Amino acid sequence: MDSDRFARAVGAWRRKLQGLSAVAKNPAATPSERANAEALKKVMEQRLRDAGAPAGDWTDKVFRLGRWAKEMRKPAVPAEPKGDWTDNAHRLGRMARRGYKKWRGD
Repeated sequence: MDSDRFARAVGAWRRKLQGLSAVAKNPAATPSERANAEALKKVMEQRLRDAGAPAGDWTDKVFRLGRWAKEMRKPAVPAEPKGDWTDNAHRLGRMARRGYKKWRGD
């Protein structure tokens, strides 16, 4: 298994472990669900210890860089409208600006 796939596998195990911890701490979970989550958590923790840490070489850094670049490509979430008259004034101003620019031929 190459180091990139290994790092992804370890990351997936850690996410699953976090989910099991959340179930174990959930007060609405039944006692049997908590017991199952605790048992699975112990098994997964042992497997993570046996797997060891990722290599820590250049592939880890490139993976994180790729993940960062993927996040940068996502569009920013627009601000929530305030719900008052300024929202309509802002929209009207944008429409007027576009119309003026189109009329001028810019």
